Order: sequence, then structure tokens, then C-alpha cells
Amino acid sequence: MSDDGLVRCGWAIGRPGPDFELYRDYHDQEWGQPLRDGVALFERMSLEAFQSGLSWLIILRKRENFRRAFAGFDTGIVAGFTDADVQRLLADQGIVRNRAKIEATIANARAAADLGSPDDLAELLWSFAPPARPRPADLSEIPSASVESKAMARELKRRGFRFVGPTTAYALMQATGMVDDHVRDCWVAPSAG
Repeated sequence: MSDDGLVRCGWAIGRPGPDFELYRDYHDQEWGQPLRDGVALFERMSLEAFQSGLSWLIILRKRENFRRAFAGFDTGIVAGFTDADVQRLLADQGIVRNRAKIEATIANARAAADLGSPDDLAELLWSFAPPARPRPADLSEIPSASVESKAMARELKRRGFRFVGPTTAYALMQATGMVDDHVRDCWVAPSAG
């Protein structure tokens, strides 16, 4: 239980302060809520890839910088990024400056653009959403990957996406409400999906 008396998932509980509030607000307002907008899904896919090996808090702190650096995650614009843009991004202290992740984001924008509209990306991603299941009793019941996230990762890689392994795909599914991994006692109401 947190200082406001609400029960939250264990990862969203911490000491009061700006970082805790950032984490708490993300948990309360975004994480696990069904997201079907293709541009927003591309943003989440990209941020999950950048988070790989890092704390999610680092990504949340830099989120607005990522949005600015990657043109609001507009796949049409990012798909046109050049080597000069890669150099610009590598020099941008406001984001995670990892060449492989930057290049993967650009490659992923190109792969997403090849699908057609952002809605086509949303349709593809949501096609892997599993049937609803009961919420986990606690964090120990939450897997790091699933049959569906493995299938999603396989299909995305087949289509040219990078940095989308089964664990990243599962984190994307959690973040965007494809699965509901809020713990059973969490105050956030189950979504309609």
C-alpha cells in the first residue's frame, strides 16, 4: 500500500518524490491500459527496446526527449532518417545514446511503414493478444515471456523489426493492455481490452 492508501503493483511502490510520482502515474494512468493507436504503439515498442537492460524509470525520465528526437514517433518521418540523423541522435544527451537501439528504431519505422498505415501496425500487434485471463495474485506469477510474445517477436523479426525479442514483446503487451498483469489487489480497474 502506498501513502495515498491505494494498493498498487509492487513495482510501482516507492518513496515519495518526483521519481516515485513518475512511476506511480505511469502505473496508474497508462500501464496495462488498452492502446490501439498505431503511432502510440510504435512509441511504446521503441521505448521498450531502449529500456532493454536499463531501468524503466530512466526511459520515463527521458520520454519527452525521445518524442522530440524521434519526431513524435511518426513512422513516416523516422523511416526517412539518414546517417546524419543517427549521428544527431548519438550526440543527444536527452536520450539513451545506444547506436544499435537508435538504428533499430529507424529500421522498425521502415518496417512499420512497409505495413501501410499506423493502424496496420496496431492490427498486427493486437493479433497476438491472448484471451483474457485472471490477474496474477502477485509479481511472482508474471512471466517474462509467453507463447504469444514469442510468436509476436518471430513475426516482427520476419517483417524486418529489430530489438523485439520475446521479453520485449511481452513487456509491450503488458504496457499496452494486450495482457492485464496488474496484480489482483491493485486498485486499477481491469480494462475492457
